[in-house]
Amino acid sequence: MKFILKWFNSRPSTEGGNFYSELKEILGFKPKQIDLYKKAFTHRSMAKFDEDGNPISYERLEFLGDAILSSVISSYLFEEVPDKNEGYLTQMRSKIVSRSTLNQIGKDIGLKKLIRSKIPDNQFSPTLYGDSFESLIGAIYLDLGYNFAERFIYEKMIEPFVDIDNLENKISSYKSFIIEYCQKERKTVKFSLIEDKADAINRLFSIKLEIDGKTISKGRATSKKKAEEKAAKRAYYSIQSKIKDNK
Repeated sequence: MKFILKWFNSRPSTEGGNFYSELKEILGFKPKQIDLYKKAFTHRSMAKFDEDGNPISYERLEFLGDAILSSVISSYLFEEVPDKNEGYLTQMRSKIVSRSTLNQIGKDIGLKKLIRSKIPDNQFSPTLYGDSFESLIGAIYLDLGYNFAERFIYEKMIEPFVDIDNLENKISSYKSFIIEYCQKERKTVKFSLIEDKADAINRLFSIKLEIDGKTISKGRATSKKKAEEKAAKRAYYSIQSKIKDNK
């Protein structure tokens, strides 16, 4: 009897059956601990807590998934480009795991249909796709181990997206690029927080980017770092012709 109950409880419940089938389709293999994956797609706006009062959200799994992803990409680059030094490998890894790339992958493989949140569609941040992709990797690792997580990363990210030759010319951090450009041209650069606004669902930061005292661009996102990067990217495109002329 105990064996039967254990077997029954280990099966995916009929409740949330669509979640299981959609998840299985995305993964390409059968998940076991379905609650892990539900947590990986639960946004803090759902305000759910476990029996110990700990919040249930994807954020801790995102932290774990980020580490697993970094490990897999580091190993891939170590084998793929044996003639390059540590600085090159670090830079290429940053380019591969850039937020824009992770967001695009999360969107392409259809993670939005699995995300549980109270965020209205018109406020749905693209970063949720990338965050969910990393939290999914964390869930796979805990559920099935490193090899399955590595396989998933290769199939969904490395094989379809990673091209070493193209990535060598890609900017991994627009903020770093703008700072280096201004240092080279002996210009002053300043990122300033102009708004810190919170509602029941999100906290948003607005950043102003000034070069030589002139406002060049602004960026708004759910963290200061992301807002700075967005402002720097907009600045890059607004002064792109000058940057190219000075190369």
